Amino acid sequence: MKLLIAAVRSIAFYLAFYLGSFLLALASVPASFIARSRMAGLGAIWARWHRWCTRHLLVVKIVIEGQVPSGKVIVAGKHESFFEAIDLPNLLDRPVPFAKSELLDIPLWGKVGKAYGMVRVEREQGAKALRAMMQEARAFADAGRPLVIFPEGTRVAPGEGPPLRSGFAGIYKLVGLPVVPMAVQSGHIYHRWIKRSGTIRVAFGPEIPAGLPREGIEERVRKAINALNAEPRQ
Repeated sequence: MKLLIAAVRSIAFYLAFYLGSFLLALASVPASFIARSRMAGLGAIWARWHRWCTRHLLVVKIVIEGQVPSGKVIVAGKHESFFEAIDLPNLLDRPVPFAKSELLDIPLWGKVGKAYGMVRVEREQGAKALRAMMQEARAFADAGRPLVIFPEGTRVAPGEGPPLRSGFAGIYKLVGLPVVPMAVQSGHIYHRWIKRSGTIRVAFGPEIPAGLPREGIEERVRKAINALNAEPRQ
C-alpha cells in the first residue's frame, strides 16, 4: 500500500511539475523580448513551483540547519539528486551555480538559466574559457550573489564520499572567496522514479576562509560536506 501511495504521489508530481515547467519555458519567449529581468524571475518562479510540488504532492518536509550564507562566498555542496540543483533559489539569496555548458544550451530553458545567472563550465577548459568563467564568477560575486558549486562533480549516492574534482581548488584560488560547506540529504527519497515522502535535510557548516593551499582546501571541504551528510536521515 505504501508503494502504491508513493507511486500515485510521484505521478501527480511529474504531471504537475513538468507541465508547469513547460508553461514557464513558453513564457520565456515573450519575456525575452520585454526585459532580461523578467526572464530571470521565471527561474525563481520555477524553483518555487518545484518546492510547492515537492512539499504538497510528494509530502516532503524540508529542514534547514546552520547559518544560511549570503553575499560574496562559495557554497560547496554535497549533491545527491536534482532536488538541490532546482531548489537552490529557495535555499539561498539569488545563488549563481556553476553549470555544465550542455544545460545552458537547452532550448528555452537555457535562455532562462542565462538570464537568471549561471557560470558556464565547458568540459574542455582552455585558457580563454577559464578566464571567461572567472570573469563571470567575479562579476556575480561583486554583485553580492553567492556562488554555488558541487565539488564532487556529479551526483553521489547517500553515504559515498568520493574525492573532489581538481577544478574546485582552482576556482577557489582564482576567485579568492571563503567557502561554506553544504549537504543536502535528498537522495534517499528524491533520486528514484517512485519518490518517497519524508524529510530532506539541508545543513550548512562553518565558513572556511579564503587563501588556503590546494591540499588544505580540498581536504577541509571534503571532510566538512561528508560530516554534515553523516547525520541520520528521516
